[in-house]
Amino acid sequence: MLAVTAAAAAMVMASGSASLPFGLMLGVAVYLAASNLSRRTSIRAAVTVAAVLGAGLLYSWLAFPHAPLALEGVAGYSPLVAGWFVGDSVAARRRYLAGLAEQAERERAAEAERARQEVREERVRIAHELHDVVAHTLAVITVQAGVGRRLMARRPEEARAALESIEMIGRTAQDELRVVLGLLRDEQIGDAALAPAPRLTDLKELADNVRASGTPVDLRTSGTDQRLSPALELSLYRVVQEALTNVVKHAPGARASVDLAVSADRVRLEVADDGGPARRPGAGGEVTAGPGTGHGVVGMRERVAAFGGRLAAEPLPGRGFRVLAEIPVEASG
Repeated sequence: MLAVTAAAAAMVMASGSASLPFGLMLGVAVYLAASNLSRRTSIRAAVTVAAVLGAGLLYSWLAFPHAPLALEGVAGYSPLVAGWFVGDSVAARRRYLAGLAEQAERERAAEAERARQEVREERVRIAHELHDVVAHTLAVITVQAGVGRRLMARRPEEARAALESIEMIGRTAQDELRVVLGLLRDEQIGDAALAPAPRLTDLKELADNVRASGTPVDLRTSGTDQRLSPALELSLYRVVQEALTNVVKHAPGARASVDLAVSADRVRLEVADDGGPARRPGAGGEVTAGPGTGHGVVGMRERVAAFGGRLAAEPLPGRGFRVLAEIPVEASG
């Protein structure tokens, strides 16, 4: 259409007369080309049409000396320029709206991916919580059950105390599991009465439970009255719980110590044991038991790293094992 109208307008201009209808037809054709083609292509088309019109004007000037060249030029080039600018503006508007729609679609996709990632991270966190609760509880219950079985015939009162301790620890673990598993349910749990997450004030009860299993624990805390985020307190509690669980499992009979110090700029946590019979050096001077190679140490390290801290889990010189964590307080908020 553009080619036909350009040729017709050029022939009319070459005849030495100006025609408004042909100019309007040319303007419409240029508008359609500019609004539907790319900018580079429409510019090339407009320049080609301008050259064709120029050839028509040149022929008119040579063949008809008295022809109204100015009027012919205005009638030919004005619709060309106006049609191209209007068509290019329409095309630019379409490209802008298409870009907005594409950007909105990308943002929706990114938001959906962020939501899926948050769900995955939350499920990993819940998996860590389940591991901590189950591993600690089962380790303590196993030790208590063994103690009760050995004392049942000779000292029934102590066996009874061991069974009561197992019942208490089991009920506590059941409550914790109910809280954690409730987070995995799809139904709404906003109105459910959930037990609060463990805090640093619960370390004394944790130490008492471990002592009841037959592992002496020395608990020392300082600066715990400072305000820390609940998430950091929960992570510190879980690190202590996991470290003491490792002592119960891998160093039965050892004495454990928990030293927690909270200062203005950092939190320092150390859980150590003296080795006990299972970790004491043998005749060859080698340690006969270790901290295990499961997910416990990895989980502790990830919890501490989440707050910008670092954790070291290593055997002590000669005997024993130590878990040392340092977390900057600024990163925990």
